[in-house]
Amino acid sequence: MRHLIPALLAAAAIAAAPAATAREKLAPEDQLARLLEGRVAGEPQDCIPFSSVHGSQIVDKTAIVYRVGSTYWVNRPRGGAELLDDDDILVTKMTGSQLCSIDTVELRDRGSHMYAGFVSLGKFVPYKRVKGE
Repeated sequence: MRHLIPALLAAAAIAAAPAATAREKLAPEDQLARLLEGRVAGEPQDCIPFSSVHGSQIVDKTAIVYRVGSTYWVNRPRGGAELLDDDDILVTKMTGSQLCSIDTVELRDRGSHMYAGFVSLGKFVPYKRVKGE
């Protein structure tokens, strides 16, 4: 019995760790604000050059952030934003060589690769670093 108590305490601590981490996760708007910290918004654009996109990041239920050079292009979808999950894979359906606000992005579950919905893109807002930072 003496050896069982430390094992049970250790198991309880491990089980509680994910719950503590989940509580510390920022709200989606706060995650986006942290990502854009030190950057200034520019004029919204209808399209961005897809061949220049170096990466993307989903902010749950809020936006997709595309990286083109040092600029972050934030897209708040016109439809389907509530389906955005940072664990999904983006499958982009484009109408041309640029990624535009008339395009859709299919969402696939990372684990099963099953269809998880789609979003209709909105305008792209560029965020650039403030000079001197």
